[in-house]
Amino acid sequence: MSRGAMTRSPLQRCVALSLAAVAAASLISCTRSPQELAAEHGAVVSKYCTDCHSAAEREGELVLENPNLAEPAAQRAKWEKVIHKLKAGLMPPPGESRPSDQAVASLVSYLETTLDASAPTPAGAPVRRLNRTAYGNAVRDLLGFPVDVEALLPADISSDGFDDVSDTLKTSPLLLERYLTVGLRVAAMAVGDTKLAARGTEYRARLDLSQNDWIEGLPYGTRGGLAVDHYFPTDAEYEIRPELWRATGSTVRGVEGFKTPFELQVLLDGAVVHSAELGGADDDALSNGDIGSAVMQVGARLPVRVPVTAGLHRVGVTFVMKSFALEQKLLDPRRADLPIGNDAYGWPIVTRMLVAGPYQSTGPGDTPVRQAIFTCRPGASVSDSACADEILGRLALRAYGRPLNDQDRQTLRDLYASGSDDGRDFEAGIEVGLARILSGPEFLLYHGVTEEDAAVAGGDSQDDGVTLASRLALFLWNSIPDDRLRDAAIAGRLHSPEVLEAEVRRMLAGPRADTLVTDFAEQWLQLRLVNAKAPDQRTFPTFDDNLRRDMLHETELFLRSVLLEDASVLDLIRADYTFLNERLAAHYGIDGVFGDAFRRVPLQDPNRRGLLGQGSILFQTSVANRTSPVFRGKWIMTNFFNSPPPPPPAVVPALEKSIAGNAPHSVRERLEQHRKDPICAGCHAIIDPPGLALENFDAIGRWRDTDSGQAVDATTTLPGGIAVSGPSGLREALLKRPELFVSTLTEKLMVYALGRRLEAEDMPTVRRIVREAASDDYRFVSIVLGIVRSPQFQQKARFTSATETVADARAPSTSTGESN
Repeated sequence: MSRGAMTRSPLQRCVALSLAAVAAASLISCTRSPQELAAEHGAVVSKYCTDCHSAAEREGELVLENPNLAEPAAQRAKWEKVIHKLKAGLMPPPGESRPSDQAVASLVSYLETTLDASAPTPAGAPVRRLNRTAYGNAVRDLLGFPVDVEALLPADISSDGFDDVSDTLKTSPLLLERYLTVGLRVAAMAVGDTKLAARGTEYRARLDLSQNDWIEGLPYGTRGGLAVDHYFPTDAEYEIRPELWRATGSTVRGVEGFKTPFELQVLLDGAVVHSAELGGADDDALSNGDIGSAVMQVGARLPVRVPVTAGLHRVGVTFVMKSFALEQKLLDPRRADLPIGNDAYGWPIVTRMLVAGPYQSTGPGDTPVRQAIFTCRPGASVSDSACADEILGRLALRAYGRPLNDQDRQTLRDLYASGSDDGRDFEAGIEVGLARILSGPEFLLYHGVTEEDAAVAGGDSQDDGVTLASRLALFLWNSIPDDRLRDAAIAGRLHSPEVLEAEVRRMLAGPRADTLVTDFAEQWLQLRLVNAKAPDQRTFPTFDDNLRRDMLHETELFLRSVLLEDASVLDLIRADYTFLNERLAAHYGIDGVFGDAFRRVPLQDPNRRGLLGQGSILFQTSVANRTSPVFRGKWIMTNFFNSPPPPPPAVVPALEKSIAGNAPHSVRERLEQHRKDPICAGCHAIIDPPGLALENFDAIGRWRDTDSGQAVDATTTLPGGIAVSGPSGLREALLKRPELFVSTLTEKLMVYALGRRLEAEDMPTVRRIVREAASDDYRFVSIVLGIVRSPQFQQKARFTSATETVADARAPSTSTGESN
């Protein structure tokens, strides 16, 4: 191109300048001032929200009349609640006039941007007591053997869905005394105190555990029973006492009615240490004349006292598998063989096993636990006090997660001297010092700063490295730091972003991170309720505890594959695979899976994908004899939307009682009639739709096409006017708004990580973590790293007056009705 062609004429320059001026004027006219933006969004709120949320109506105790959107931070908790309800489609409620999707998105964006720009300094992680589970994990990782904390310590109270929230982890003189008792017992077991008093530990099998087949943990060729890992504190004799199920009239199953006796075996590490026969011709004849004598004689044959070496051993009780097809009706392999009421006839069933001891201890044994504790011995080259200093100092360093100060060391020295009778009994002194470590505040209060410490620190808000390491271990392992993490913290390397990220990834890759599945995820998804539920046995005769265990194991393996294998958390909803064994696959109607072992199985049916197709979720959200769209909808609202509905008022009848007549009705028809009551309609219009989309799954997770003889209708409309059909349609609708599910998971994980409920001031951090994770396909590790890097996790606790939490703000204060 020539230079002349590139040169503009005066007319061209004039036209160009005129066009630029017009464009600039147009841009200026489109750029609205903050006051204009606030007024525009305030008009949307006034038009669509104030009918319900006026000063007079106060629906949900939320007043939006005359909204001041120029300064939403002045009422941060209120506007955070509005953001959440708008994003979840819960406001305006179904049936009311709604703004356009664009208007909602613009309002949400304005509120989030404005609140995030003025976010105050959030609170840090407070001091909290180790809860029961964390105490057991910490003892296991410190000493190397499991402790049955459920039998030794009371259960902790849950808050916001988790049992590690500081405001519920209270202490009392009685509880501290209990921890002291446990510390003394655990210390005596660890060192192998031969003066330890005998104690019985009871292990029970669930009554709905079907024992007509092999039980995992026991040898093949056996049926029924139970197997446990039990720690024997010393070389001694121990009694193992099995007990069998008794009918109402005290008759033991299997004693009468059989010509061939049953053989019960007591196993220790897989070897038979005792066997006893029951039933058969002799017991049958005796029971016909004197059933009481027969039962007493059988009971006397079962227990055994055997010598056992100190340490961890697998103890089992089971029966030798035999065929009784010629003497008993053939068992339906799909039907659970469970004793009901006065069912005195059938195969014997183990109900519990008692392990008692030690009796006549011969020595402490040479266990790995003792080897790890007694790393030195007093002798010519080292005094007993120096050796005790080395042992107790090392154990305290690992237990406290920080270097010891002079007061720590002196306390342990004094206790060693007292317990050892001034060095005369070295091991007794170590036992007393160890008991102090396991029951002292340095171990139990884990981990933050007290209000007094915060006042002394003044303006220094960042935690030191060792406190950060302890908090990190409690978050990812629910336990104490290992040597590598603690050493990095003491050396000051943990505040390096690169080192911190490397430690997080290392910790997530290790076996101790399984607690994120067994502790965090199981509480978040309410999986612990599965063991507390039982369906109606007559309606679902194929259901037993074996199937319940398989359902839970499927979900545990699935959660592990997503959370701990660097996958996207959206796979919790969309994954096209699961983990099955033959029984669970047959229950789901999936062919080609054989054997008791679980394996990863691809899913061809899109309805089965993700958590919403798994039996553990579908079963726990049903009632005894049918499905419950209400419970399923409530579960999804609580765990996927973080919007738990209110409890029903006392005047609302149960679903069955609200239906007239005896003609069979599908669950959907019953709910439709139930919703005709205006008191019930409001809540059910929001709660029911997600649950109705899952109606093709029955109460124990099987697929069905009919309900009460009628075709299942799984079409529904979700809050926000989103029409879906069936489980796959519900799944696709959830995936269209991934940030809603990811935000819920992030909030739940932050509560668990910080040990406190979230406040409105925390929500800008939650949004930042979700935005950053989006660029990495919402991988779980990205969310974890976002939490660990957050000021809430890294800084010391901030002590303020009581603040309304996010859960408080979202919790409905009144109810318009909810039935099951």
